[in-house]
Amino acid sequence: MATHLQRIEDETLYFITFTCYKWIPLFEITNTYSEVYKWFKVVVEKGARIVGFVIMPNHIHCLIYITKGGENLNRLIANGKRFMAYEIVKRLRAINRLDILVVLRNGVQKNEWEKGKKHKVFIPSFDSKVCTDDAQIDKMLAYIHSNPVKGKWNLADDYLDYEHSSARFYELGENHPCCDLCHYREM
Repeated sequence: MATHLQRIEDETLYFITFTCYKWIPLFEITNTYSEVYKWFKVVVEKGARIVGFVIMPNHIHCLIYITKGGENLNRLIANGKRFMAYEIVKRLRAINRLDILVVLRNGVQKNEWEKGKKHKVFIPSFDSKVCTDDAQIDKMLAYIHSNPVKGKWNLADDYLDYEHSSARFYELGENHPCCDLCHYREM
């Protein structure tokens, strides 16, 4: 997957992934799933659309449609990660997880420290892939929706039961209570 995208096309659907530093399950430890939903709302307010998602304990997969004249994808992701990072650090302090704060602080490189960065909460940049047709979109949705029940995760007995996912929206037609989703066939 491409990283550090410089040119983002309008009216394009992107499969996005970004990950917590050292794959630490920061969303779970700090219970900051709500911060991701706040970011999704900002994404929609900026003119983009959330087409699908799963929020895992240590990473996020989402499908974001960039509308004509909408906010730049790089800026949407960077701002989202920045504000989520502030809240994660705040909550780590609140629950006295100094062990994790030390790891995140030690991850900051000297040049970043000099610019004022105090914690490395996310792996730099993000992965992005353009989705061009229905078959590819269906494949990406199947991948992200099955993520919570594959491999080591076992976050639910059935992928439809994992609450931080758009699976029920696509499989059962249920709106997600925390996210304004747009079906990819409506674009």
